[in-house]
Amino acid sequence: MSLPEYSDVYPNFDPAALEADILDGSLERGLNVCHEICDKWATDPKRVALYYETTDGGDGVLTFAELQRQAARFANYLTSQGIGKGDRVAGLLPRGPELLVVIAGALRAGAVYQPLFTAFGSGAIEYRLERASTRLVVTDPANYPKLTEVKDCPAVLCIDAAQVGAGIADFQETLQAQPAEFEPVMIKGTEPFLQMFTSGTVGKSKGVAVPARALLAFYVYMKYAIDLRDDDVFWNVADPGWAYGLYYAVVGPLLMGHATHFNPGAFTPESTYDMIRKYKITNLAAAPTAYRLLKANDQVLPAGENLGLRVASSAGEPLNPEVVSWIQNRHFCPVLDHYGQTETGMTCCNFHALEHPKRQGSMGYSSPGHKVVALNEKNEEVGEGEVGQIAVDVKASPLFHFDGYTWGEKDPFVKGYYLTGDMAVCHGDGSFSFSGRDDDIITTAGYRVGPADVESTLLEHAAVAESGVVAKPDEKRGSIIKAYVVIKADQQPADDQVLRDELQELVRRRLSTHAFPREIEFVDELPKTPSGKIQRFVLRNRAKDESSS
Repeated sequence: MSLPEYSDVYPNFDPAALEADILDGSLERGLNVCHEICDKWATDPKRVALYYETTDGGDGVLTFAELQRQAARFANYLTSQGIGKGDRVAGLLPRGPELLVVIAGALRAGAVYQPLFTAFGSGAIEYRLERASTRLVVTDPANYPKLTEVKDCPAVLCIDAAQVGAGIADFQETLQAQPAEFEPVMIKGTEPFLQMFTSGTVGKSKGVAVPARALLAFYVYMKYAIDLRDDDVFWNVADPGWAYGLYYAVVGPLLMGHATHFNPGAFTPESTYDMIRKYKITNLAAAPTAYRLLKANDQVLPAGENLGLRVASSAGEPLNPEVVSWIQNRHFCPVLDHYGQTETGMTCCNFHALEHPKRQGSMGYSSPGHKVVALNEKNEEVGEGEVGQIAVDVKASPLFHFDGYTWGEKDPFVKGYYLTGDMAVCHGDGSFSFSGRDDDIITTAGYRVGPADVESTLLEHAAVAESGVVAKPDEKRGSIIKAYVVIKADQQPADDQVLRDELQELVRRRLSTHAFPREIEFVDELPKTPSGKIQRFVLRNRAKDESSS
C-alpha cells in the first residue's frame, strides 16, 4: 500500500476540516472532552476502551459503555462536592481502569485532570497540589501513605480504602452511591482540560495547562506519526503520569475510538515481551530507555521469534542508530523517532503514515499544523548544516496550543516564536536532528559538541548500557567532555582503563578528535527524571564539584 506524500499532506493541511471531521462539539461554541473520547464510542456496548493487566497476575477489560457509566458516577460525586469547571482533580494511581474513570469523570464534569506520577515522593506531590490548588486526589493503598505527609492535602478518595484505615472515603463505594448518568459540562477550545507539570530536566517543574483545542494536535500525531489504524493493537508503554503517556496512551487513542493497553508492573524485557505476545500488539510506542534495555537484554528474545510488530515509535530522547537497526533485525519492523515537549505535544516527527526521506538519527519534520524552525542567538532561522535552538513559529502553526506557563514561571516566547530550550541541526530540507538541551551543549576548545552525539556513539560499544555526557570545567579548554557510563551487568571489564581507552577511541573514530570524552567514570546508574530522561544538570553539577575540589 502506497502512503500519502508528506510533501502533499503538510502544505494542504486544513485544521477546520479536521475539527469538523473528528469532533462532535465545537472549539468555538463548546465541547466536552469526555464525550469526545468516550461517549461517542459507547453506543456499541462491546467496544473496548482498555485492556489491562493487574498486579496479582490477572487481567480485565473496560468497555467505552462502562467507562461512560463510571465517569458519570464520578462526575456526579465531584458536583456534589462543589467541584466543577476549571477545578483541578488529581490521580495518584497506577495504570488500571480506575485511572481512566478518574480522567474521564473529571473531564465530564468540566474539571481539569492533573496527573501525579506514582514514583513521586511527598515533596513533589505537595508542590504540585499546592501550585494547582487541587480540590481532590484519588489514590490507592500503595500511594496513600505519601499523602499523609503532604501539608494542607486536599480531600482524598482511596481505592480499597479499608486497607489504609478508618475515616478515608472509599472510591468504589462512593461511586456506587451516585447516578450513572451525568450531562457533560461544555468547555471552549481555549479552556484547559489537563494540568501538567514539566518533567524537570532543567530545574523546578513548571505548570502547563493544556487547552481542549490540543485534541486536534493529539489526533494528528496518532494518525500520521504513530499511524494508528483500525486493525492495529496499540500499546504505549509510557506512564500516564507524564505527558507522553497521558496524551498518547489515553487521550489520543480513545479520541480515535481505539482501545489502549495498561500494564501496572515495572518495566522488564520479560514482561514487555509477555505483554506483546499476549495481546498480539502490532503498534508499539515507548521511550528510548525501554528500547535500549530490550537491546541490552537481547538474550531474553528467542532467536528468530517474530512478535508481529508492524511499527514502533520512540519519543523522549534521540534514538541511537544501533538500537534502530537492532529493532529492524530482531523485531522486523521500523522504529521512528519523534520530538515534542510537555508544553507542545509532539511537533517534529518521522511519520509512519507518510512517505518522506528518512535520515538516520533525525527527529524528522514539522508535524502538520506546526512550523518548527531552528534559531541562532539573534533569533534568526539558521541555514543548512547549522545548529540552532528548536522553536515553533506560532503564527504559522494553527495547531500550536501552548499559551504560556500556568503561573508565569518563565516567558518562552520571543518575536512570535516559542523557544523550546532544545538544540538541533537544520538539514535544509525541513528536517532536523536533535543535539541536546541549550544548556547541555558543550563548548570545548572553541568547539560546540552535542552530548546526544557522544552518548549515541558510546552506546555502540558492546559493554555500554547507558551513558550521560556533560561539560566539566577545565582551565585550558574552558570545558572538557566527561562521560558517566553504565556497564551491562554481563560485560564488566577485567581492566577499567582498557575499556576507557576503547571508548575514547570509538568516539574519536566515529565523531571527531575534539568530541571524545577526556574523562570517563563508570557508575551503577544515571540520575533520571521519573519519566526516564537523563538529568544532565545533575551530572553537570557533579562534574563542576569535582573540578573545584
